[in-house]
Amino acid sequence: MGKKRFFDLFVTLASAVVWVPVVLTAALAVLVLEGRPVFYRSTRRVSSGPAIQVVKFRTMVRNAAEIANRETVPVDGSTRFLNIPGDSPLYTGIGRLLEKVALTELPQFRHVLRGEMSIVGNRPLPQNVVDCLLEEFPDAEDRFVTPAGLTGPSQLVGRDFLSDEDRLALEGAYCRGAERNYSFRLDFLILLYTVLVVLRLRKGFTPAEVIALVERYTGATAPVSVGVSPAPAPAAVPVVVPVAPLAAPVLASVAPSVSEVLPGVVQEVPSIVAEIPGQRDRTREGATPRRLPASVAQG
Repeated sequence: MGKKRFFDLFVTLASAVVWVPVVLTAALAVLVLEGRPVFYRSTRRVSSGPAIQVVKFRTMVRNAAEIANRETVPVDGSTRFLNIPGDSPLYTGIGRLLEKVALTELPQFRHVLRGEMSIVGNRPLPQNVVDCLLEEFPDAEDRFVTPAGLTGPSQLVGRDFLSDEDRLALEGAYCRGAERNYSFRLDFLILLYTVLVVLRLRKGFTPAEVIALVERYTGATAPVSVGVSPAPAPAAVPVVVPVAPLAAPVLASVAPSVSEVLPGVVQEVPSIVAEIPGQRDRTREGATPRRLPASVAQG
């Protein structure tokens, strides 16, 4: 078992005491306030292989996927990713709250346990969005070199404050670096910084800062230049879903590798933690998030 897979399983299972109550509470809230379905399932690319059915909490009205998708919303020249503004009426009341506190993707930890996704990586994408990106960026497939994740390098900046070019540069650099020289430190820091940014305990990163972080721990470099983007909105924080039926086989698969991987992990933790207080908070002004066309934002 690789170090990245061990990291995913260790963090997922060790944090179960936190995420199990959270996911149950969130699911109950969606059920009571909005009814079924509680979850939204869609076909997404999570790796270089075939797309899979990815699950998350339903945060929008039931027909939102028919109103706003990459085929119904034309590319406006600034972005090929599809980012729906948080104030769009497509969101339900409880859905807007889940988005605000960054809990929408909680159920995707089931994919982590199955080995389909990772805790740290690039977000899953519909194939039509991937096709749209490939029209302008031939290297867009690089973002799938390693499995998609619940959080990743772009979440440290904020998707609404990244150009397509900068986002793909960050995502590609992370994947190439993790593939060539996986770093437990890097995944740990991305996960930790995601939480700190969401809780407003740290200012968001610039794209250049994220690239520097990736290069520091993996030696990866970006294929395109990275500009300076404004201050980000809060990023998504990964939490997980109940895994009782999967816990036993997962633990059994982890056990043979713990003795090989854990000593190195333990040795790295003190030096990682020591870096945290020294990180700089940088105030950046003038942030103006990109918006969807008015017709879509109005539902």
